[in-house]
This record gives sequence, structure tokens and C-alpha cells, in this order.
Amino acid sequence: MLKIGELATRAGLTVRTLHHYDSIGLLQPSARSDSGYRLYCHQDVVRLHHIQALRRFGMALTDIGAFLANPEASPLSIVVRQIEALDRQIEEAGRVRAQLTRLHEQLSEGEEPALAAWLTTLELMTMYEKYFSKEELEQLPLYQNPEAEYEWKLLAMQVKQAMEGGLTPKDAHHLALRWMEMLDRDTGGNIELMSRLDRMHISEPSVQKETGIGLDMRSYIMRAISEVKLGLYAKYLLPDELAQMRRHFDSRGQEWPGLIEQIKAQMRADPSPNNPAARTLSAKWMALFRDMVGTNPETIGRFRTATESEPTLRLGRGMNDEMIAFLRAADGR
Repeated sequence: MLKIGELATRAGLTVRTLHHYDSIGLLQPSARSDSGYRLYCHQDVVRLHHIQALRRFGMALTDIGAFLANPEASPLSIVVRQIEALDRQIEEAGRVRAQLTRLHEQLSEGEEPALAAWLTTLELMTMYEKYFSKEELEQLPLYQNPEAEYEWKLLAMQVKQAMEGGLTPKDAHHLALRWMEMLDRDTGGNIELMSRLDRMHISEPSVQKETGIGLDMRSYIMRAISEVKLGLYAKYLLPDELAQMRRHFDSRGQEWPGLIEQIKAQMRADPSPNNPAARTLSAKWMALFRDMVGTNPETIGRFRTATESEPTLRLGRGMNDEMIAFLRAADGR
């Protein structure tokens, strides 16, 4: 049997993570030594494998316990899912190889226009890989699906026409809503992927040129999205509450994606809320939330009612119940 430190080292985890799994009943050691040390047997290691595999698939800890309690959650089914994930990676590598083969053929035939096109493709492939892991690229249809790429270029052209035609962001409701829906669809609602896509677009002029989404268009559509959200919140909030939210969107709204990305990364690294990093993130989240909504319980209640009642307000929100519970526990609430 393995002691907790030995298992943590072999599994590439922290002892604190295993303590947390034990405290929430997700992975409890089969025995303890005479000195009180946790001892893990063969079946415990198998279960840990299942837990880590399911986390890699994006499943929340609260869902993993329920999944493993299901009789259909056999070791075979989990390994099959891992093989399928690897198959997707192999398939992606095959597509890259096929592109390189065609590039080689075009180079051999001296087709200069085709060369320029392929070099652009290769540049963008490398660009994406600077910001995303292989597993994350599998979740981005924009990266590997020509239809999704076409849809985005068409939407960018429509937004450009609206801007050139003098349409204000407040009146671009249909374009903002379409943008939100496509972004949610093409990232699986993953705020981390959205944040990194945004960072890539801001930092890489070649991506702006290829997609047709420049910094001016980004600024325009972000204002249009804010107007869509404010219009929905107006159905629930009082005028002064809505005015505070508008000021927040204008001055600090851009801070949310990066903060949520940090919170998710911290939860992956150490799911226990009882550490200084978690408390720091909780304090940042609370300060940002108060800047947006304030501290009045009635206002917070109206805000929550709006969020729960309007599906559009949950598009790209990024926060889930597990994250909120983590932050509240870190804050001692």
C-alpha cells in the first residue's frame, strides 16, 4: 500500500489535493497505518486514475463522484474515452501532415499563390499553438472547421458593414447576440478559451488580418454585447443599480475573463480553498462583484434573479456553482 506522499509523487499531484479528495468523499484511503497515515491500495489508485481522467475531460469534481457511482462508469468505459481523445489528437496530427504534404506538392510545382496561402495557414497554426494546448485546440471549431471559420468571417463582414454604415453599438443587438452565441458554441462556453482567444486577437496582428476582426471591431462588438446585457438587466434592476453596472462594464468589465481564468487554473492546481492563493482570488472576485452590483442584499437578489431568468446573460459567463462555492469557502463564508 502507498502512503499519501508516495501516491502524490507518483501521480504528479499535491498532498493537499489528495487531502481535499478525501474530505469531499471522492477518494478516501482504504486504510490507515498505526501512526494514522493514509494508506492507498490498488483499487484506490485505479479510482484516482478515473478521477484524473474525468477531470481532463472537463468534468467538475461534484459531477465525478456521481459519475463514478453509476454502474455504467466501468474502468473499460473510461479507458475507451481516453483512447478516443488520443484518436482525436492523432487525427489532428494527420490533418496537419496532409496540409504539409499538399504544401510540399505545391512547392515542388512552383505554385507561388498556393505557397502564400499555405504559409499563412502554417503561421496561424503556429499562432494558435502559442496560446492553446493540443487538447484545447480540439475544442475550437474555429481552428479546425472550415465552416466555422467561414461563419466568423461572414459575421465580421456584417459587423464591418454596420460600423461603416454608422450603426451604433446600442442598435447592433442582433449582431452582438449572434457573436455571443457563436463564441459560446465554438468554445463550449469555456471562459478560459474565450479569454485566450481574445488575448491572441489583441496581441497578434496576423490573426486580426486573417479573421477580419481588428481592434476597432473588437471594441465595437464588446460595447454592443454590454448593451445587450444591460438591456436585459434593466428588466430587473432599479435605475441607479443599472447605472452602477454600466459604469462597471465601461471601466472594469474586461477584468472578469482573466480573473475567472486564474480561478479555474487555481482549482485545477489545488482544489482546496484553504490556501493563500485561493483567498487572494476570492478577495479579487468579491471586490469586482461589489464594484458591479454593490453590497445591498436586495440588489444582489435582483441580479441573481436576472441571471437565472435570462439564458443570454449566462452565455460566456464562465462562473459555475463549483467555482462560487470554492470562492465562498476561501472567503470563509
